[in-house]
Amino acid sequence: MSRLLELKITLAPLRDRLLRHQVYQHLDSVEAIRVLMEHHVFAVWDFMSLLKALQSRLTCVSVPWTPVRNRDACRLVNEIVLAEETDVDADGSTASHFEIYLSAMRDAGADVTVVESLLEQLGNGADLSCLLREGVYSSAVTGFLRTTFSIIESDDVCQVAAAFAFGREELLPDVFRKMVDRLSGAAEGRLDRFLYYLQRHIELDGDEHGELAEQLISQLCGQNEKAWTAATQAATHALEARLELWDSIAEQLQSAGSVGAA
Repeated sequence: MSRLLELKITLAPLRDRLLRHQVYQHLDSVEAIRVLMEHHVFAVWDFMSLLKALQSRLTCVSVPWTPVRNRDACRLVNEIVLAEETDVDADGSTASHFEIYLSAMRDAGADVTVVESLLEQLGNGADLSCLLREGVYSSAVTGFLRTTFSIIESDDVCQVAAAFAFGREELLPDVFRKMVDRLSGAAEGRLDRFLYYLQRHIELDGDEHGELAEQLISQLCGQNEKAWTAATQAATHALEARLELWDSIAEQLQSAGSVGAA
């Protein structure tokens, strides 16, 4: 059995819990989708930091340029960066997937001010760890971001690649799409751009990026058992952080439903 297959088998129970999570049962209104998006947007954002960490380690982003050692890994990362950072939005314009997500949030009436404030402060030189200590974000969002950036700060490329490949959406867009498809008729177009975002992820993750990311892990870890162990731990932590985020969203939606029913 290959080490990649062993890793996927190890992660299977966590992935199954994510796919069967109760949060999906509460996504029965546009208002619920807004709550989801206001939390999930931080996962869309820090995904790009994982990708850029890989790009900084596996490609040459400095001047003067020099050839990279692992040309295959360089190509894989650059292929993913091209689509994630400069894809085409629903209007045919160039946009990152994060920017497409923000547009989808605005269409749905979700609050984008919190994540935009984070980006503005970071752009002005603020330190992320300090911002996370200020208590502006929910404990679940804070925990999720801390997990992601602790993996990035480990400076272990195998850990980053594993969190990138297995700690992200993969099959989740299919689940979301079922929910949004059911609501789209009553949403009067407010969820169309969200559907477009999900569809792009389904196409790219299913047809290209998922396979590329797995190839990358196999290349980076090779026959190094310590590397595979570190990759497994990082992917596990990433999935556990996602579960905690989903738990928090489900709890908030359940509480809102209970109040509404009263």
